[in-house]
Amino acid sequence: MAARKSSPRKIRLLKKTKQTKAVPAWIILRTNKSVRTNPKRRAWRSTDVEVG
Repeated sequence: MAARKSSPRKIRLLKKTKQTKAVPAWIILRTNKSVRTNPKRRAWRSTDVEVG
């Protein structure tokens, strides 16, 4: 990450990065393939993150 970011902003960006993961395989198996996609999945470039 760039150095010209404040620490709180970096923490908020890291939280958004952690949230944009795929659904784990064991959850797909446990739910009998009814849950396959993460509705909050976000592409880092195409969608904006409002973190300030």
